[in-house]
Amino acid sequence: MRWNKITIIGVGLLGGSLGLAVKRHKLAREVAGFVRRAASLKDCEKAGAVDYATTDLLAAVSNADLIVLCTPLARMRPLVKLMLPALKRGVIVTDVGSVKASVVRELETLASKAGGHFVGSHPMAGAEKTGVAWARANLYEGAACVVTATRRTNEAALWKVEAFWKSVGGRVLRLTPEKHDALVSRSSHLPHVVAATLASCVLDPSQPKQQAALCANGFRDTTRIASGSPEMWRDIAAANRRNLGKALSAFITDLKKFQRTLGKSDAKAVAKFFETAKLRRDRWCSRTASPSPE
Repeated sequence: MRWNKITIIGVGLLGGSLGLAVKRHKLAREVAGFVRRAASLKDCEKAGAVDYATTDLLAAVSNADLIVLCTPLARMRPLVKLMLPALKRGVIVTDVGSVKASVVRELETLASKAGGHFVGSHPMAGAEKTGVAWARANLYEGAACVVTATRRTNEAALWKVEAFWKSVGGRVLRLTPEKHDALVSRSSHLPHVVAATLASCVLDPSQPKQQAALCANGFRDTTRIASGSPEMWRDIAAANRRNLGKALSAFITDLKKFQRTLGKSDAKAVAKFFETAKLRRDRWCSRTASPSPE
């Protein structure tokens, strides 16, 4: 389907990539972008991610049929409250946030005040780089995209949001907000905490000066996501703290189990540990299509 106007709130890596994808597939007659800083306007224009960008929130969302929130979680509710006077009746609002339960609960109510509909989304795509300069039109191709449904969700709006993500190449999966948050706490949020902990521990200034020189590709690959936006991950950890806490407990239990096995010099059990991990990851890789870089 083709939209009259799509507005992207936050034209960084995710928002910029979405704008490029929308324009590539000709999904809207007009693509507007909202940014906080005037300095970002030229960056958006240079990247070609939107037809025009503005620091005027009300102008950005005026007459929009679809609004996509691509900001850190903590900014979403305040921004939606500010844009309410300019929202047209029937507008659909969605997002790209990594936590859904709290976001959906708050924004469903706010959108309904303007006669609009909020449908939570989470495309499992991104990179450790930030900013519209890193945006690419194929970022969402082949990516799993969760669309959340609740008892309050408007069916027509839900269908349109699912169709939108399919149009930019996503593989849509419908989940409840609570189920989504439990699953991504293990597959997305836990890995980031692990990468951040590993980076901080190994690269601690108290370590010998030769330590960093001995960090090669394995360390670089394992800690890559630790270079992600601290603000974004602060919000994610806080918003999904209960599920993330459970995931951390399970992970720590498994680490301690391996530590005990290692202490016993049980070579057979150690080999089994690595064999099981390799088998499970190889099976997952064989079933999962990763987006290809442009």
